[in-house]
Amino acid sequence: MISRSFFAALGALALALPAVPAQAQSELSFDSYVQLLMARARAEGVSEGTLQRMTAGLEPNSRVISLDRAQPGTPTSTGYPPLAPYISRHVDAARIRGGRDARASWSGTLRAIEQEYGVPAEILVAIWGHETAYGAVKGGFDLSQALATLAWEGRRRELFASEWVALMKVADKGYSRSELKGSWAGAFGNPQFLPSVYLRLATDGNGDGRADIMNNGADALASIANYFRDAGWRVGQPWGVAAYVPSGFDVGAYRTPIDAPVCSRVHERHSVYKPVSEWRALGIQPQRNIADDTLVTLFQPDGPGTSAWLLTSNYRVILEYNCSNYYAMSVGLLADEIAN
Repeated sequence: MISRSFFAALGALALALPAVPAQAQSELSFDSYVQLLMARARAEGVSEGTLQRMTAGLEPNSRVISLDRAQPGTPTSTGYPPLAPYISRHVDAARIRGGRDARASWSGTLRAIEQEYGVPAEILVAIWGHETAYGAVKGGFDLSQALATLAWEGRRRELFASEWVALMKVADKGYSRSELKGSWAGAFGNPQFLPSVYLRLATDGNGDGRADIMNNGADALASIANYFRDAGWRVGQPWGVAAYVPSGFDVGAYRTPIDAPVCSRVHERHSVYKPVSEWRALGIQPQRNIADDTLVTLFQPDGPGTSAWLLTSNYRVILEYNCSNYYAMSVGLLADEIAN
């Protein structure tokens, strides 16, 4: 039997992982590195039974490493792909129909969640549709293997080491290893939460005492709503409205001067924030009702003469879920189609 002092020593070593140079850690075998991860998880209270079942037969996944290394770096081009083709692919008839069906099927649950969290049902369903096609495509990677592989690989070691430990804490709540499958980068369940996000924001939506975002739609929808409320969703405001921009209007003259520290490529495309009344005075006309005192940013992604929108702070909340204008716009527009 292994002594408690051995576990304690490993735990102390694991807690120091971030201070160990990446190059030195990468020289460890995968099995040795997993032992360090396990020790760190033990030190944070994960049970031995959970650790043993979640690491049995664990080996690195070369496919996960390939996918991670194929991720693009920070773009340097000043150009952007057009938005319209992306929207036509992601807000299509099948996804709209699926969203309307899901909203009808979960109408009672969605009404209760909307009342509690203040996030519109169509927004919750649109996120669900974009993330997993309403639960149909949740990913098939063994999360313990994928996250351990990414941590061992070392490109973003501390991020994935922390997520692996968080996954062990999720598993410690009684979820089997076969249930804990998801994307190669560690997102899982109907809303595709990372394990750390699950621990912080996953919510019991049906009153059974569990937040089962993998198998339970009510829990998944309530958890998305809790995420949005935590990110600052403002009740009663739309995410944005389509707007008419007069010919010759120079949208670029109103670009934001703020250099965003996170997702700068997203935010640099937006204008300064102004009340709707000030945009009206400049000739910009919203195409749906929106209060004149609402602060909005003007966004015309495909250039003069194309579609434009006035975006509220709730659009920024959608960006918290996935920091991409393409993603956020498609979620908002899909939500509108589901509602209509």
